[in-house]
Amino acid sequence: MEVKIDLKKSLEQNASDYFEKGKKAKKKIEGIKRIIEIYKAKLEKAKKEDFIVQEESKKEKRNPNWYEKFRWFKTSEGFLAVGGRDAGSNEIIIKKHMEKNDLVFHTEAAGSPFFLLKAEGKHTERSIQEVADAVYIFSKSFKAGVGGVNSLWVKPEQVSLTPPSGEYLEKGSFILNGKKNLIAPRFNLAIGICEDGSVMCAPINAVKKNCVKFIELKQSRNEKTSDLAKQIKKKIGGDLDEIVRALPAGNVGIK
Repeated sequence: MEVKIDLKKSLEQNASDYFEKGKKAKKKIEGIKRIIEIYKAKLEKAKKEDFIVQEESKKEKRNPNWYEKFRWFKTSEGFLAVGGRDAGSNEIIIKKHMEKNDLVFHTEAAGSPFFLLKAEGKHTERSIQEVADAVYIFSKSFKAGVGGVNSLWVKPEQVSLTPPSGEYLEKGSFILNGKKNLIAPRFNLAIGICEDGSVMCAPINAVKKNCVKFIELKQSRNEKTSDLAKQIKKKIGGDLDEIVRALPAGNVGIK
């Protein structure tokens, strides 16, 4: 190691010069170390983001089931319940998807979805009550805060697709003939993510049985559906648009 000494200065002055140079060099080294650490952190972040993008691109886009364009859920016993979202889809549900072994659900009041319980004739009180709860919760009566409205169910042969002579049926409306089986609905609701990534909003026991993550819901007049959907996504994940579509039109919040 060479040490240059300025002969015009004393030994103490030369030592002081080297001491100052050492301090400056130390500061430069510390600055360089800080810069290196910053760039290391940025590099790690970039690697993670790139990994996430690559993983997302690897995921195949989920092919929705036919019933996911409607309101739907699977009961706690595993039976499919599928209902309309509006007058048009009510009509499709009844005219295209109603089968002889189904049960057909509605409420006593107008403005309810028609729901089909597809239990292949193996109808039980548990599944029937779950669909009765859902029919009311997704109805205009619930949205308006109207209580005391019963749900009901009939068999497919009791559903008339054509009005009596001289009468007119609005789109999505049907005549229900014969005895109607009345059921008092309960507020009983949760929303969850199924194993295949689909979003299911239904009575609590049905969601617990069929979903890997879920949140129970309560009656609430203060929540906007879009705000509620964001809160739900933050807690359990899922597609935001699917969550919005799955929720009732209003009056619910996180329990």
